[in-house]
Amino acid sequence: MAASTSIVPVAVTAAVAPVLSTNGDFSDLREIKKQLLLIAGLTRERGLLHSSKWSAELAFSLPALPLAELQPPPPITEEDAQDMDAYTLAKAYFDVKEYDRAAHFLHGCNSKKAYFLYMYSRYLSGEKKKDDETVDSLGPLEKGQVKNEALRELRVELSKKHQARELDGFGLYLYGVVLRKLDLVKEAIDVFVEATHVLPLHWGAWLELCNLITDKEMLKFLSLPDTWMKEFFLAHIYTELQLIEEALQKYQNLIDVGFSKSSYIVSQIAVAYHNIRDIDKALSIFNELRKQDPYRIENMDTFSNLLYVRSMKSELSYLAHNLCEIDKYRVETCCVIGNYYSLRSQHEKAALYFQRALKLNPRYLGAWTLMGHEYMEMKNTSAAIQAYRHAIEVNKRDYRAWYGLGQTYEILKMPFYCLYYYRRAHQLRPNDSRMLVALGECYEKLNQLVEAKKCYWRAYAVGDVEKMALVKLAKLHEQLTESEQAAQCYIKYIQDIYSCGEIVEHLEESTAFRYLAQYYFKCKLWDEASTCAQKCCAFNDTREEGKALLRQILQLRNQGETSTTEFLLGVQMFTVRKEK
Repeated sequence: MAASTSIVPVAVTAAVAPVLSTNGDFSDLREIKKQLLLIAGLTRERGLLHSSKWSAELAFSLPALPLAELQPPPPITEEDAQDMDAYTLAKAYFDVKEYDRAAHFLHGCNSKKAYFLYMYSRYLSGEKKKDDETVDSLGPLEKGQVKNEALRELRVELSKKHQARELDGFGLYLYGVVLRKLDLVKEAIDVFVEATHVLPLHWGAWLELCNLITDKEMLKFLSLPDTWMKEFFLAHIYTELQLIEEALQKYQNLIDVGFSKSSYIVSQIAVAYHNIRDIDKALSIFNELRKQDPYRIENMDTFSNLLYVRSMKSELSYLAHNLCEIDKYRVETCCVIGNYYSLRSQHEKAALYFQRALKLNPRYLGAWTLMGHEYMEMKNTSAAIQAYRHAIEVNKRDYRAWYGLGQTYEILKMPFYCLYYYRRAHQLRPNDSRMLVALGECYEKLNQLVEAKKCYWRAYAVGDVEKMALVKLAKLHEQLTESEQAAQCYIKYIQDIYSCGEIVEHLEESTAFRYLAQYYFKCKLWDEASTCAQKCCAFNDTREEGKALLRQILQLRNQGETSTTEFLLGVQMFTVRKEK
């Protein structure tokens, strides 16, 4: 999908013009800090608080400017002066979320700033009413029917302004948001690209564009401005697209040029390591971030996911209590508490807190996915499916929701549905062994054994997280009476377990030794068969079989059978790990 390459010039106010002179490098950090402080003020005046906060945090990470270099506020235009009273009153109403009231007093204003706040107030009013109805609705059917009634009117008005080239960078941003909400994705992408050219320093436009890019190919066709902001955008989109190596390289470059104190960059690096399941590294970075910015709430739900995976109950409890003291009505706080109750197997309470998070923000992706997991734990498959579907509506790149849907349909014994969802999850995470193993199991159930074998081998090749791919592949070879290939897989499995240096209980270890003992016995490799049979005796489920096989080997040896010295596989089976 290509965005238009020629950007239509638009009328820009004198207040916004200075921020357009951005270049593509980081050679002058003082100039970058001035630009960040300016855009932080401009976005704050228009009620774009998240963009303002992002710019202010980034500016804070750079060295302070001397008094002589601090810029005065942008000059007030004639139109600004005429609308000043109405804007000041409306902004006060806007700040206390009285959006209809703010829009009422801004109606008829001509200045760019007042007009944006007028349109933005109408948009937020519609969103607030939609969210209230969504929370009050009884079931999934009603939720799907709740719409922001203001969107179509806003689109008509903004479209006219756009055609007349009367929208500034902020107006283009809002027009893009309206188009996205109406599912006009291609048009929205074009408008957001235009917004980044007209006002490159507005992070909100970059972030909205990021949410619409589904793969690296789409990214290549975008005609983006050559500005240093593009580097932050690329790092963010690489993280979202699971291109973690590229993302980490971008963030390292940003740290090297002078943003080493940015808590935003540190948190993004932690999220990137979380996405590739480097749990120790991610935990370490999050702990450092907590020391650097102890009252930070953003991304703490991701931190709690890591603590959950590691079953760190006391640390998760401390985090939940700490965030409650800071702000117990933040969606991230509710998710952290939900994870805490989930770790304690109190799934009803966990689901309740995820529901609270969604009442605060119905478009919060993490809460939908986590709630789906809790419904799965409670065996409520229909509610789980609904939660996962909502997660995908919010973000089609959420592989956890696709994977969760696959698991749900697996429980419902619907393998064709299951296959579709696992494929989608695998497309998003091509190097995640869990997706490949799940796909392999699905192909097995559908009797597509060749495809299943490919999936299991690929899962092993990319680094099998759960150490199960080889066993499943071996059992498949066993089922197809491919005894030599099955033995090879079991050998690799045992070698991998012993080479990792961890003493971990592997449930299939006894299965591997039992098969290998029988395999070597059939091949008349008595020494190897005896070694594997002795190993079988260490496990409850194979002890008797191991003893019986050892007796048979002893009998055959006593009858004068000699051990074959060559290995059929051309591989020395073991120097078995020395007993510690």
